[in-house]
Amino acid sequence: VVNGIVGAAGLAASLATLERGATLALANKETLVIGAALVAAALRRGKGELLPIDSEHSAALQCLLGRPPAEVARLTLTASGGPLRTHPDWRRATPAEVLAHPVWAMGPRITTDSATLFNKGLELIEAQALFGLGWEQLDAVIQPRAVLHAIVTFRDGSLIAQAAHADMRLPIQLALSWPARWGEAVPALPVTALAGLEIETIEHGRFPAFDLALAAGRAGGTAPCVLNAADEVAVQAFLDGAISLGQVPDVLARVLDEHVIEPVDSFDQLRGADAWARAAARRAVLS
Repeated sequence: VVNGIVGAAGLAASLATLERGATLALANKETLVIGAALVAAALRRGKGELLPIDSEHSAALQCLLGRPPAEVARLTLTASGGPLRTHPDWRRATPAEVLAHPVWAMGPRITTDSATLFNKGLELIEAQALFGLGWEQLDAVIQPRAVLHAIVTFRDGSLIAQAAHADMRLPIQLALSWPARWGEAVPALPVTALAGLEIETIEHGRFPAFDLALAAGRAGGTAPCVLNAADEVAVQAFLDGAISLGQVPDVLARVLDEHVIEPVDSFDQLRGADAWARAAARRAVLS
């Protein structure tokens, strides 16, 4: 089952798929961002399998090749930096500037989240759930050309990276064929394309939405669910012209501060947390 549903609504379909014992090819980010505990329980109960479609997590899967977390020193995901990487004042960027992504063609919410790097924070939450790694084993960097998608550093000092054209046909096909590899999904990347790769660190405080996503991931429980729901509301408010891009992380911080984090124990609980966060975010947008 390929789950490409947008938003928190995708969690129910993911859980139903795993409870059936089917293989879930996952392109719905929220399944693991908000429901990792429920997904883990479903995998323990049944014979289902989860394979990521997101390009960075597909890359990580290929690099890790089932090696145990204890052998991994660090998993590094890459971000292109989005359309605002060199913007003089990203907080005042217009929707048109934000939606002009230099590499990927995506929907408006994920493109906006890529501009603030919030999406990369969510991907680290997903990676933690997918591969059973600790937060001290996870990192992200900016790689503007989007040629490298993930890098694994093993405890013996070896680095293994996955590189390919920025084309979703490859991770989609790999999720359908895994562990086999079918015929060419995209043209092979010339080795010379790796020459002169530019890699930048993500400076703490430069991308507050990214920092908030990491904080929610480390806190666990209902925090990622609440932050994700608040982001959906805040990003739509920005796209509608109700708030500036710089106010999006302000809304997220306010909602997360107001929330009392609880351990995740049911789907209904997450639906309630999601609804609460959306209402709190709408109040924050209007205030």
